[in-house]
Amino acid sequence: LPFTYAPKEDNFPCFLADFCRIYIKIADILVTITSPFTVQPKTKKTLGKTGVKNVVVVEGVRIPFLQSGTSYADLMPHDLARAALQGLLTRTSVPRDVVDYIVYGTVIQEVKTSNVAREAALGAGFSDKTPAHTVTMACISSNQAMTTGVGMIAAGQCDVVVAGGVELMSDVPIRHSRKMRKTMLTLNRAKTLGQKLSLISKIRPDYFAPELPAVAEFSTSETMGHSADRLAAAFGISRLEQDEYALRSHTLAKKAQDEGLLQDVVPFKVPGKDTVTKDNGIRPSSMEQMGKLKPAFVKPYGTVTAANSSFLTDGASAILIMSEEKALAMGYKPKAYLRDFVYVSQDPKDQLLLGPTYATPKVLEKAGLTLSDIDVFEFHEAFAGQILANLKAMDSDWFAQNYMGRKSKVGAPPLDKFNTWGGSLSLGHPFGATGCRLVITAAHRLKKEGGQYGLVAACAAGGQVMVLCSSVFPW
Repeated sequence: LPFTYAPKEDNFPCFLADFCRIYIKIADILVTITSPFTVQPKTKKTLGKTGVKNVVVVEGVRIPFLQSGTSYADLMPHDLARAALQGLLTRTSVPRDVVDYIVYGTVIQEVKTSNVAREAALGAGFSDKTPAHTVTMACISSNQAMTTGVGMIAAGQCDVVVAGGVELMSDVPIRHSRKMRKTMLTLNRAKTLGQKLSLISKIRPDYFAPELPAVAEFSTSETMGHSADRLAAAFGISRLEQDEYALRSHTLAKKAQDEGLLQDVVPFKVPGKDTVTKDNGIRPSSMEQMGKLKPAFVKPYGTVTAANSSFLTDGASAILIMSEEKALAMGYKPKAYLRDFVYVSQDPKDQLLLGPTYATPKVLEKAGLTLSDIDVFEFHEAFAGQILANLKAMDSDWFAQNYMGRKSKVGAPPLDKFNTWGGSLSLGHPFGATGCRLVITAAHRLKKEGGQYGLVAACAAGGQVMVLCSSVFPW
């Protein structure tokens, strides 16, 4: 059926039938962290469950996120992942032999190191007896890595798990055409010179056309940027509003970077180059300069541009999670309990990037909280229009009643609690690594601001939703 927003009380514009082919995959993670400096909790809820092991986040780090084609361009994904693992080991001083399992997420796999978790772990000096595997779930790949670790600990299979994610967009696999691949494989099986020459004679010029990767859906061949542009149009999000939000992201990220608030970043000595110490995609501009850019996807009248979209990024992250008992026995001060997580699939043909709207009320209900209980919001910024569309939908009773089957709206997060240290638009978005960044950023913000509960959400391609909640650690 056509996906339409009737122009009712919220004045949603009509979403035409040809705007239907959109995909969504969402991660909503409710994170709560405390510290000796945390203010008195607003509630006595622990969100704990009887008979279920408590799982905690001990620490999380990332190497600087860099624009693709810069300092990491000559490396391989496992190099970046290894650096993040080594940074985590240095930050926590956790003995390598204590780690029971390693899980990493990635999206565009390097064929030589398809199980990048294993290669990175060996390179970082972990025992060859420590198992490691790699997961992929688009932009929530590191979220899947984290929840895989949570499940292992909760089930009693492990006490200490390292999860993380990595992406290297500087060197993505580019394949020969299907015709050329078929010819080459057949040629490899040819036994006589005559057979080989016969196969070679059949090669035509179009065989040499490569298959270039794209951030597009397999089922629809539609790029995410094109879908985001249409989503912004459906919710009446103007180019001006998107540029203003993008400028906010870069301005806040620059401020956080200058004030030393991005504590999760660890330096990385790039072989043959200088040590990288900070993200290089933060670029506060002006509305005038941003306004000069042309539409990147829907031309010539689209509103999504390079300035209000996240950019192709290289980077890696790692996070240390343990059972509460093990963490305390080792003398660590955990930053969060990880309590509940849920993976939900939605119709992949209707709503791209609207997952936070659907997932937020579910995770709040599961945790027994309301939106007003949340002190810190960290949402993945794929596009400025995607963020603004979600805020609009979350604040609509009409949308909740007609599209979510709910009696009332969940409400829009207040901007003074929302991504106040920047986001993916400015910090960067290595597909497989962003989830860990969101979680640890929420942890550090809660500590800095004296909060109790944080809500993290991330959108990605594919039609699925993941929600996870955690609660304040009682120091």
